Amino acid sequence: MKNLKSGTTTVGIKCNDGIVLAADKRATTFYVAHKDIEKIMPITKNIAVTVAGDVSEIQYIIRLAKAELKLKSLRKGGDVSIKEAVNLFGNIVYYNIRKYSPFPGFAGFILGGYNEEEGSMLYEVEGAGSVLEYKDYSVTGSGSVFALGVLDSQYKKDLTVLEGIELAKKSLSASLQRDLFTGDGVDIYTITKEGVKKAFTQKIEIKLSI
Repeated sequence: MKNLKSGTTTVGIKCNDGIVLAADKRATTFYVAHKDIEKIMPITKNIAVTVAGDVSEIQYIIRLAKAELKLKSLRKGGDVSIKEAVNLFGNIVYYNIRKYSPFPGFAGFILGGYNEEEGSMLYEVEGAGSVLEYKDYSVTGSGSVFALGVLDSQYKKDLTVLEGIELAKKSLSASLQRDLFTGDGVDIYTITKEGVKKAFTQKIEIKLSI
């Protein structure tokens, strides 16, 4: 079995008018297994997550969470809140990591959302199920130390989403240049009052001519 890993550098940035999520596109095992993985996934019209961990675990949790949130929305006759969504993710991850299995898995998420009632909200759901709120930015993955160096020096309060996109590009660029397990491209999503939208994508092709 291929134990595909994903989420080698994922970034979430809180802005005054929304959230910016960014991730690279490489999946690895003991080698580069896939060069075009989507690591940012819309969950509802105003909530999205970045993903890190075992691909099979991620796919299972995403399917389960989307189904549960759809049911919650139908029952209440309206949109679920960002807090409801992140607590659901935390509960699923918590119980999933603790169940007995001959194939233990791992999954972690950065969750971002925006609505008029709650504003822009940014959380990390780490691999053991804890839920942490961030007032500025969150980074996960093997390239996080390089992305954090950029974010620590250049993040400012009251950042706009457009400024957040440029900062996300810079932070991912630092990881792409320094981290072996980060690569092959960048995806950036925004979450604003217009909903979840892909704002930027770029593939990086490396071909050798011998």
